[in-house]
Amino acid sequence: MNPRHVLIALLLGGALAAGIFAALKSGTPAEPRSATVLPAGSDLPDFSLLDQRGAPVDADSFRGQWDLVFFGFTHCPDICPTTLQTLANVRRELIESEADVVPRIVLVSVDPERDTPEILDRYVSYFGPDNLGITGDLEQLKRLTSGLGIYFEKVNIVDDSYGVDHSAAVLVVDPDGKFVALFSAPHTLESYLHDLPIIAARR
Repeated sequence: MNPRHVLIALLLGGALAAGIFAALKSGTPAEPRSATVLPAGSDLPDFSLLDQRGAPVDADSFRGQWDLVFFGFTHCPDICPTTLQTLANVRRELIESEADVVPRIVLVSVDPERDTPEILDRYVSYFGPDNLGITGDLEQLKRLTSGLGIYFEKVNIVDDSYGVDHSAAVLVVDPDGKFVALFSAPHTLESYLHDLPIIAARR
């Protein structure tokens, strides 16, 4: 390598290290790379639905733990299982690293017509224990989704067959039951592992 190039590389490396040291010394907080953090947490709208065991679920069900909330459905061919598997991998990595914050995975069905509690129970259990599945009355579901800016709509309706277009964001809800951040697709393990501790530290 040209000696001049070596010198430039050393100078750049030194500058980067100095910048990192200065940031740490000054207490400059790390910033999320992928998540969008709300300036102020937003309360969840009032709603009344059911979990995968048929028990009532409302806004208070989101208090007491961190939650990663995804809106999808069990007949979804690709986006839903891929996203939920990513979230399952995130949770496993956090548990194995003994992280302070290990969020619960929540799937809210945007297809309550087909996703009964029993079907949802089998589906969310596939992605690990302690996951929460939510289904129930369509009007109550719309109250929840419209209050959070989540879109869904039936498409390609032929007899009893149809799909559901829906938002692919994952919402972060803090232990006070407030919607505080969201991750947009594409969802990657690295994004969550980097951003979640930063989001939690800002609470």
